[in-house]
Amino acid sequence: MFTRTESFNEFLRFYPIVSIIVAIHIVLYLLTILPVFPNFWFIENLSGVNLYIMEGEFWRLITPTFMHSGFSHMLFNSFSLVLFGPALERMLGGARFLLVYLVSGFIANVATLLLEPLTYTHVGSSGAIFGLFGYYIAMIVFHKDRLSKQNSQTIITLCVISLIMTFIEPNINITAHLFGLLGGFILGAVPQKNRANR
Repeated sequence: MFTRTESFNEFLRFYPIVSIIVAIHIVLYLLTILPVFPNFWFIENLSGVNLYIMEGEFWRLITPTFMHSGFSHMLFNSFSLVLFGPALERMLGGARFLLVYLVSGFIANVATLLLEPLTYTHVGSSGAIFGLFGYYIAMIVFHKDRLSKQNSQTIITLCVISLIMTFIEPNINITAHLFGLLGGFILGAVPQKNRANR
């Protein structure tokens, strides 16, 4: 389920939404380091800054999900998405997968706005990725027939480890992680029709 055996072209064909999101991560990261625009233009205008959101820059409730603070941050989140996203995209279909991803990220960013200081600034797709974890957990709880026991155990183990790391690692938006997880769980708890495997 989480082992990738596809070729690069097959991956792009089977998982177009995951591929597009990762491509956006890479392009936006490159635009923050290449001398194409004034220094840090994208970071300054697309990151989550609570004060600016309160002043009406509501796009910052979505755009931080695609921005990252450095190469390692972008690489880790993109790798996590490549690892955990494809199986869910295949089960849900591209449109619903994208909805889960964006809504989870949005919930994480709204929670950050409401619970963190006005001066708080954040970037990263972790809230949306935790939303995927939350969706998987909801499937384990409410739709047991859709995941094998082994995959369920793997997901729970990885989710627990990720939550522990949330409270250990420095410079982590704990609010986004927790509420992204909660948002994904709520979305996953909604009854749905099974999607035939390709």
